[in-house]
Amino acid sequence: MTFGTEHRISDICLLVEDIQKTVDFYVDRLGFRLRRRAEGFADFHGEGVTLAAWEIGHISRHTGVSDVRAPRSAHKACVAVRLDAPAEIDRVHGELSAKGVPFQGPPADYVWNARCAYFTDPDGTLWELYAWLDGGPGDYHDEQP
Repeated sequence: MTFGTEHRISDICLLVEDIQKTVDFYVDRLGFRLRRRAEGFADFHGEGVTLAAWEIGHISRHTGVSDVRAPRSAHKACVAVRLDAPAEIDRVHGELSAKGVPFQGPPADYVWNARCAYFTDPDGTLWELYAWLDGGPGDYHDEQP
């Protein structure tokens, strides 16, 4: 089996400390719709992929997965959301900032020809909002042979 060519990624599951705090953040601040809630677990309606959250202690007790936690400052993944236009980055940044979402700084244009803004959830998961600038990704994202 070859991942990425035969099977699409269907779910992203974030390992979290406090499921209720996570649900509140994703529903109240980011506007996700809760799809399912169980002890230590929740998932949300998403476009093309299911976003889930699982308390690290809960998954450890039930599966044996280690519950060793990385320091909050140690980013292990970045969840990226593509918006349609650079102006949308500024608009969404303003809306989410007003709801208390902790951004790393204001939106900016980057060398990979995108306007981006970065924030973290209650567990320190890094999120990127991005939109391509004129010309799109160009050769920066060309597929490699």
